[in-house]
Amino acid sequence: MQIKNNDYKYKKYIMKLFNLKKSITLVLMVCLGIFLSCKQDKKNSSDLTNEPSYEQLYFGGDILTMKGDSPTYAEALVVKDDKIAFVGSLAEAESAYGNAQKINLEGKTLVPGLIDGHAHFASFSIQAIAAKILPPPDAGAKDIPTMIHILKEWNTPENRALTGWVFGMGFDDSVLDEKRFPTKHDLDKVSTEFPVMAIHISGHFAVVNSKGLEVIGYDANTKNPEGGIIRREKGSNEPNGVLEELAAIPHAIKATVPATKEAAEKFFESGQSMALSFGFTTAQEGRTMKPSHDMMVNAAESGKLKLDVVSYIDYTQVDDYMSTKWNSKTYNNHYRIGGMKVTLDGSPQGRTAWRTTPYLIPPEGRSADYKGYPAIPNDSILYTIYEKGYRNNWQILSHTNGDAAVDQLLRTMKKLEGEYSHDNRRDVIVHGQYIREDQLDNAKDMNLIVSLFPLHTFYWGDWHKQIIGDSLANKISPTRTALDKGVKITIHTDAPVALPNLMRMLGISVERKSRSGQVIGAAEKITAYEGLQAITSWSAYQHFEEDTKGTLEVGKLADLVVLDKNPLKVSEEDIKEIIVLETIKEGETVYLKTGK
Repeated sequence: MQIKNNDYKYKKYIMKLFNLKKSITLVLMVCLGIFLSCKQDKKNSSDLTNEPSYEQLYFGGDILTMKGDSPTYAEALVVKDDKIAFVGSLAEAESAYGNAQKINLEGKTLVPGLIDGHAHFASFSIQAIAAKILPPPDAGAKDIPTMIHILKEWNTPENRALTGWVFGMGFDDSVLDEKRFPTKHDLDKVSTEFPVMAIHISGHFAVVNSKGLEVIGYDANTKNPEGGIIRREKGSNEPNGVLEELAAIPHAIKATVPATKEAAEKFFESGQSMALSFGFTTAQEGRTMKPSHDMMVNAAESGKLKLDVVSYIDYTQVDDYMSTKWNSKTYNNHYRIGGMKVTLDGSPQGRTAWRTTPYLIPPEGRSADYKGYPAIPNDSILYTIYEKGYRNNWQILSHTNGDAAVDQLLRTMKKLEGEYSHDNRRDVIVHGQYIREDQLDNAKDMNLIVSLFPLHTFYWGDWHKQIIGDSLANKISPTRTALDKGVKITIHTDAPVALPNLMRMLGISVERKSRSGQVIGAAEKITAYEGLQAITSWSAYQHFEEDTKGTLEVGKLADLVVLDKNPLKVSEEDIKEIIVLETIKEGETVYLKTGK
């Protein structure tokens, strides 16, 4: 039986009937066998009652295997149970798997399941549920009055009951018409009765209203925490509501933790559904603390995870979780811990990334020689953190945006070379927005993977040109330079910093255009095929999963995505508009776009 691509919504139903019929037949055969011979041994009886194998034969579209450094296509692909059983010609597939369910792609494109090089899966739910205070084109918060209006509309008893806060996600001071952060005075217009928090698009800042400051416990006598800043009213120590880095992040986590079991379930389902709709079959939780780990464990143990999630535990909490069963190279109900996360600086667009040269436009209240700042100022402390990771053979992901932060990573890790090997550790420099060419050379020599964030060229490319200048801005996320130097790379959305739209990320990585339409570093463009590698085979390698994921090969997991167009056969400008039609995890459809 053939099922057309536009009949996807009926496919699983029909296949269940198909398999039910086979199961009923087998049950009748077993009963007949027992009736005819009571001497049938237990082993043979068990064999007869096994579930029938689940076979699907895909054909009729571009089946892009992602195997090798140039595009290769297959006429047909067969899924048997949860694995890929065949990749090759249609004639051979039909001969070997004549009874398989046939699925005609009708010109659509089949690729391996998508794997984001770095994101924060547990926070997808916040992006899905929170007040949408992203700027256009993702939402409508173009100025502070509009942002206030959006937060007011979200401020309902039902929404407040989720966490106890009124909260929004995604405002961007660099894009707001006012070109400034909102303050507590702005958010007091949303509410003075309930705590209100607006989380910056970078995730490195938060703004709270007066009630929010009271709930957190920040006042004029509160000192800045190490690695964070409480911004103050001019001429006063009174907080103005804007919180930076470690003055913000722990409280943003608390303000967005579900207050009830029902709220937690709603959060999780919303975030997972969003990930699946963008083709994720493996997601990363890129800075895991207790709330996010607990969420993942609960989802895994209750069988609710529909995709694989790999966590990287924040270095402050490794003693709590790295000795548990979840720290493994294999998944337990689709969840595992992959290693440790260390954060060395902040956000480039927020100008808290740690640089070796000053920003051209310092933040309000900062001097002309302002260069950002480190999250861990003392190298000896960082050495101790890294040494623990090396000693326990934990993969380490290091958030480093500014070149001074990358310098700190390199000089500290190099001190460990004499005692520990870098071979096959696959430690990752995450973001590397302002990474220099000499640092890329060092990364290659040290076998480090560099996971870059070229989506910045769209969201903040115009802003980078203002705060660091044209020349350096054209080198942000230097994907082409890294590849030409032989550095292993991946690319990522860093969601919820940006929407987890992997096709938009792919398109922007290829065209590198900003919001205003400027090309931000034409010399750093990569090809569509390289971009796909960076979110399939290369990302699988980064996560030590290249033997089971990342390419369409016999024996690998049947993690598949159906796209409405082939990224290799449309214009640069059209790649970002490609739509995920279906996401398949281990042979089972976990997302199906309706209306197609």
